[in-house]
Amino acid sequence: MRIAALLLLLLISALPLRAQDEEVVLGLSQNRVAITASFDGSEILVFGAVKRQTPIPETPMEVIITVAGPDGPVTLHRKARKAGIWVNADTVRIDRAPSFYAVATTGPLGKILSQTEDLRHEVSIPRAVRSVGVSEFVADPGNFTEALIRIREDEGVYQQLEGAVTFDQQTLFRTKITLPSNLTEGSYPTRIFLTRDGRVVSHFETVIDVRKVGLERWLFALSKNQPVVYGILSLVIAVVAGWLASAVFRWFRS
Repeated sequence: MRIAALLLLLLISALPLRAQDEEVVLGLSQNRVAITASFDGSEILVFGAVKRQTPIPETPMEVIITVAGPDGPVTLHRKARKAGIWVNADTVRIDRAPSFYAVATTGPLGKILSQTEDLRHEVSIPRAVRSVGVSEFVADPGNFTEALIRIREDEGVYQQLEGAVTFDQQTLFRTKITLPSNLTEGSYPTRIFLTRDGRVVSHFETVIDVRKVGLERWLFALSKNQPVVYGILSLVIAVVAGWLASAVFRWFRS
């Protein structure tokens, strides 16, 4: 009994050592994105290498890279025509949905990552979106989640980039993630997963900081801290802009 317990202890203590056989060494072309008045998007180069303590195994390794924006709840409505008018028939609350999500891989995601590992690490886009609090009167809540994903994919804020990660000699990897112009301010966790036979053998996480700067930052802070002043300023700007446009139009006609 004592020998069995000793063997179990040795096995448990050996697990972390095995997990360190292959590690991620990561780099980013930039870890901070500044949103200005003329910001029209950005492109992040994610690159790195696999650090090994042992020779390269025969089973090929795959790489998965995810970048996620700040998440929050989303309420979706399905409209239906009743008594000749369109009304909200069903409502579903998505408890957590990232404002931006990109997943880039070296191959088809379904082949290089098992469903169990996807569930554990929430890698794929559907796993990154969580639906709770669904109305009991909605028979097909999954359709709402699929609709949200489809809409945001069309907008370019959800991206599944299979085969977009270049992996050289099972050591060096790189990919480019395009950030759209309508970014939400906040921290963007960036994760790298090394997989083999569908299992995650190592992972690493860092953060890309996205912040408004200059005039954009000042207006954002004003709208949050002094909404009345922000509203009056917006009204004044609109009136002045309208007067200038009218004056220019009269000048051209004269």
